[in-house]
Amino acid sequence: MQIDRRLISHFDWTLFLLAVAFVLIGVTTIYSANYDVIQRHAGALPGRQLMWLGLGLIALFAALAFDYHYFDRIAYPLYGAMFLLLVLVLFLGHSGGGSQRWINLGFFRLQPSEPAKIAIVLLMAKYFQDDEPPRGYYLRDLWAPFALAAPLVLLTLVQPDLGTAIILGIVFISMILMGGLRTRSFLYLVGAGLASLPVAWHFLKPYQRNRILTFLDPDRDPLGAGYHVIQSQIAIGSGRFFGKGYLHGTQNRLDFLPAQHTDFIFAVFSEEWGFVGCLILLLLYFALLVYCLGLVQRAKDRFGALLVFGMTAIFFWHVTINVAMVAGLMPVVGVPLPMVSYGGSALASMMFAIGVIMNVSMRRFIF
Repeated sequence: MQIDRRLISHFDWTLFLLAVAFVLIGVTTIYSANYDVIQRHAGALPGRQLMWLGLGLIALFAALAFDYHYFDRIAYPLYGAMFLLLVLVLFLGHSGGGSQRWINLGFFRLQPSEPAKIAIVLLMAKYFQDDEPPRGYYLRDLWAPFALAAPLVLLTLVQPDLGTAIILGIVFISMILMGGLRTRSFLYLVGAGLASLPVAWHFLKPYQRNRILTFLDPDRDPLGAGYHVIQSQIAIGSGRFFGKGYLHGTQNRLDFLPAQHTDFIFAVFSEEWGFVGCLILLLLYFALLVYCLGLVQRAKDRFGALLVFGMTAIFFWHVTINVAMVAGLMPVVGVPLPMVSYGGSALASMMFAIGVIMNVSMRRFIF
């Protein structure tokens, strides 16, 4: 396979450098989150995250290696693979933190629900790549996408992984809106979703119900379900304007902050770098999202625009839910901060998503 030299001249350095910057911010924050003041080391996690960065770069360049129209051909096979892996997790999965989400591959633990987000986007881009009907799609026109997406969402929900199931669901909704769902049909869908909430409540695990109730009243169980949010808010507030400085966050150092290198890494960052640091980090995410939305408009065809929009939606919903969750504006549902939180499957999937966006960006110049 030969790579068109014109692609090299149009390499999207903006996206690439933004992605690397997020990962490096993540590695330094993971180091701080696990730093032992007495022994003066941070354990193996920062080094592992750098190793996952290597895996992520391989995934990114793999996504660049061929014309993005090839994703149309692999959308269904990838969906089938994700479906089988999510089924296997239920029987052979590795448990951790009360959930059964990973498949142990020896040298690597794969969390299939992470690449399942990519599969949802490819599937919907394939389905909606043809021009939408003049009056838009009715709900009855979308029974096939719903039938394909629902198993991935449900299999993730029963692990249980409420956060990832929510991400899968809202990325799917984002894609059908981009595909051309009629406004009235969308309102019907929202109404049906709200009406089903009482039913969904009965299928939640007790700890998931407690998290929602604690969101409504954080002080109802300050040492139990409310502990995460209360400690996170204390960490964010104690950072004030300029922060306490790198490796000097007291909430983190004294082990008050739970899941500090994964779901609550934003709280660690906030305490150390303060309002100014948080503003810079969020502006970097904002720059990434705005830049990618610009690429949606500049894509040379509808399939490319749908791919970029879907991958951008994954980043948008992750950042929005994670920051809101850590700040106590949403229930704790276990959503990582993209490319900053620790995690191999998540990082590799996000880097692959960046690669897909870069693929569309670079090939808009090729005819």
